[in-house]
Amino acid sequence: MKSSYHPHIMEIIVRVVFVLTVVNFGFLNGQVYDVLKFGAKGDGTTNDSEAFVEAWKAMCSSGGSNKTLLIPSDNTFLLQPLVFQGPCNSPSVQVKLEGKIVAPLNKAAWSDFKSYEWVSFNKIIGLTVLGSGTINGRGSSFWEANMPASKRPTQLYFEGCNNLEINGIASLDSPRNHISIHNCTQVKITQIKLIAPGDSPNTDGIDISTSTDVEIYDTIVGTGDDCVALNSGSININITRMQCGPGHGISVGSLGKDGEESIVENVQVTNCTFNETNNGARIKTWPNGKGYARNIVFMDITLTETKNPIIIDQQYIDKGRIDVEESSAVAISNVTFTNFHGTSGQDEIIKIDCSEVTYCKDIVLDRINITTVDGNKPIVECSNAYGNSTNAYDGCLKTQ
Repeated sequence: MKSSYHPHIMEIIVRVVFVLTVVNFGFLNGQVYDVLKFGAKGDGTTNDSEAFVEAWKAMCSSGGSNKTLLIPSDNTFLLQPLVFQGPCNSPSVQVKLEGKIVAPLNKAAWSDFKSYEWVSFNKIIGLTVLGSGTINGRGSSFWEANMPASKRPTQLYFEGCNNLEINGIASLDSPRNHISIHNCTQVKITQIKLIAPGDSPNTDGIDISTSTDVEIYDTIVGTGDDCVALNSGSININITRMQCGPGHGISVGSLGKDGEESIVENVQVTNCTFNETNNGARIKTWPNGKGYARNIVFMDITLTETKNPIIIDQQYIDKGRIDVEESSAVAISNVTFTNFHGTSGQDEIIKIDCSEVTYCKDIVLDRINITTVDGNKPIVECSNAYGNSTNAYDGCLKTQ
């Protein structure tokens, strides 16, 4: 039987496949916006801010999906404060950080800027920031100058970014907060490292405010302030498998400052470790605040020489402020501390100090097994708090 195969047909097929491959490669390659192609030097001394913004504008304004702004490895990019502005034409965009980003050498080298954020992402839907690169804020000159926190820049600031994911990156020595999440929904933060010296002031790991449905898991945070701070408007927050320390623990608050109304609810903190932190699980509210903090669970927590392992402080007064007569308080209710084990750096392992005006209600202390480093008997204090406690702490909380 004679074959119908013809060499010419095979040649046409090969040519078509080759053309399609080239076109497809070009299309895919066109999705990547490398900052080096937009004039960035990546030498660690040239200001590459303009090139980053131009690359972002080109990516953000183009249609289609799977757009990537590439910050390549083997380069160090110096950035002054900049804003990645949305919304973008693509339904999903990536910033792939593989190289290093550094701030100016010291605060005197920072350009004048109106806002106090270093790298900002504003109103971007479907944003993913990922990679194995680092961002270094060189914050020591800010700390040493004893500048107030309000005058120091946040390292990475996300505002109005729904469906946001942050994965894999490392943030070092932020002048203030490492990451701030404000007015965002559907946020996932995983496998990141946030690092600053234990004595660096106000270098919170992750600050969350006016944001809902936030997941944080498999992260390492060691700073000079809260590993996570949940400010007003934090709703549906899930934090799990975080290694926290040094720092001030995971805090709800502070809430109700200057009489404002604050709301935090539906928070779960599970399977986390606190290593030599100043606090463990903490809720702090100012006198005369309004609103509520409710439906909060701290569960399966491991402590190593943690001071204040469990603390609710409704009498929170910041440094330099005098006591005030209390007429209202942020209401705290339905808070559970369960399955804590490890060591406390001081004798007082539990302090629940609630307001006489608005008692804490439905507090649960369950399976608390905390010993003191010096071997002394653990001290537990409760005031104006109602709920249930087990183990050796029966009677600390008033029954309702």
